[in-house]
Amino acid sequence: MIMRVLVTAASKHGSTKEIADFIAAELGSAGLDVVVAEPDAVTDVAGYDAVIIGSAVYTGYWMKAATKLASRLADEWSATRVWLFSSGPVGDPLEPPGDPFSVEEVMETTGAEGHAVFPGVIDRNALGVGERAMVTALRVPDGDFRDWNQIRS
Repeated sequence: MIMRVLVTAASKHGSTKEIADFIAAELGSAGLDVVVAEPDAVTDVAGYDAVIIGSAVYTGYWMKAATKLASRLADEWSATRVWLFSSGPVGDPLEPPGDPFSVEEVMETTGAEGHAVFPGVIDRNALGVGERAMVTALRVPDGDFRDWNQIRS
């Protein structure tokens, strides 16, 4: 029987979605049956052997679509295996370090077996005025800091 996996991620500008798509492609190439869906489109996790939930991180927190998914399906998580990933720290060294503030609650709600933090992307041209002001004030460098080999492993 082929393992069926759901990969879902909350992404504001698309780079976290690209990570989710990459993870799904890697799992698919390993022979798993993989479904990719937006968090708001997930109505249940019945029929999945595993779920991977990801979120972009803004000001230290997961996006609402991902945290709402975790709480909305709170009664269903015990029947499936869950892993989490966050995308957001940038620079060298990565800032901010450590886990997002909200991920511990999502781990408890879902019973997640693990959480990975992946570097993200900063493209000032894609940011809103408030976001540009924040990254400028914090001296965050522009660039794509994702490490595809780290994500693959």
